[in-house]
Amino acid sequence: MSSLWHHRDFRQLWAAETVSQVGTQITLLALPVLAVGVLAATPLEMGVLTALETLAFLVIGLPAGAWVDRWRRKRVLVANDLVRAAALGTLPLAYALDVVTLAQLFVVAAVTGTATVFFDVAYQSYLPTLVARDQIVDGNGKLEASRAVAQVAGPGITGVLLRVLGAPLLLLADALSFLLSAGFIGRIGHVDVVPDRAARRPLRVEIAEGLSFVVHHPLLRRMVACTGLANLAGSATSALLVLFALRELGLSESTVGLVFSAGAMGGVVGAVVASRVARSFGEGRTIPASALLFAAAGAAVPAADLAAPVPLLVGGWFVSSFAVIVYNVTQVSFRQRLCPPALLGRMNASVRFLVFGTMPIGGLLGGVLATWLGVVPALWIAVAGQFVAALPVLLSPLTRMRDLPDELDATHPAAVPQVGPPAVG
Repeated sequence: MSSLWHHRDFRQLWAAETVSQVGTQITLLALPVLAVGVLAATPLEMGVLTALETLAFLVIGLPAGAWVDRWRRKRVLVANDLVRAAALGTLPLAYALDVVTLAQLFVVAAVTGTATVFFDVAYQSYLPTLVARDQIVDGNGKLEASRAVAQVAGPGITGVLLRVLGAPLLLLADALSFLLSAGFIGRIGHVDVVPDRAARRPLRVEIAEGLSFVVHHPLLRRMVACTGLANLAGSATSALLVLFALRELGLSESTVGLVFSAGAMGGVVGAVVASRVARSFGEGRTIPASALLFAAAGAAVPAADLAAPVPLLVGGWFVSSFAVIVYNVTQVSFRQRLCPPALLGRMNASVRFLVFGTMPIGGLLGGVLATWLGVVPALWIAVAGQFVAALPVLLSPLTRMRDLPDELDATHPAAVPQVGPPAVG
């Protein structure tokens, strides 16, 4: 297997993802701080904001995959980077003119969320066409490492700069990061192979193929169920997290940023060791183990209301970040390896429809529960939801499997290898 360090096109994709992720991490903290600190958003309004950021996965997630499979993926990536840059750029302009409102935040969240759907589907479908099949896990590990580093650097930088510049101006940095990302992607030399227009079938037929691939594979559908339920509960937590830290715990904006940065170090560790963990512990067993670890770590967030909020938040975030990265590298590499190239866009869109489509529901649910019961009880309910989410993979053959299928057409239950006692070592 040749090194991806010498793969020019992969380096461009990697650079684009890295700068984009740093900017995105700034927005993930700056946008809710703008809503809470400047516009005095309520828990329900924070739920709506979180829901709008991911609503597009539920509304257009399925057809997006079929469209991406018909288009040049490089063009899709560049175009949607530019759309996100333009949308986010309106916020510092409106703030400078003293006309920024929650309604504008909602619109920007919806527009950037829609662009993210197309970008993410094209992005995960693009990697397997750029690198060899035996380089996919390595490629995903490097890309996840960039995201993990961004999760460390972004919130810490943001927490400090929030006090100096304020949330609206920091959003300009994210807009610029998407422009830079588009520039890197534009340098990729790989030429997309677009299917012949004459071979196209009705959109609903092509959508059904991607969805059928996902729901009929006995292992893939369990991973999708786990991820979808985890995102449902996780979005409820995300909708309330900044509000909880600032209002309930009384932490400063800079402290919140540093807490997120310190905790996100777990993601860096996870990205570095993910492939080694999968090889040593077994790909199959790594998935339920990491899902359970993530659920357990989530309890540290509401527990921070009881004592030692900063250590608990940092510790819980560290373990959660580690578990999520290990889980993502393992299961994303599995499905990319499994899927026929012509079906990649529709498969990824189907997965994202099912696993991200729960997020707007979770965001709204978190806001409603916090309004009805209070922020802390709502966070404990979300923790219970994370444990429920782990059940589809815990109660499955994955706990007894070492290796996952590696066939491009392994969609039938008969293609799943026979399982036995866990292998030693």
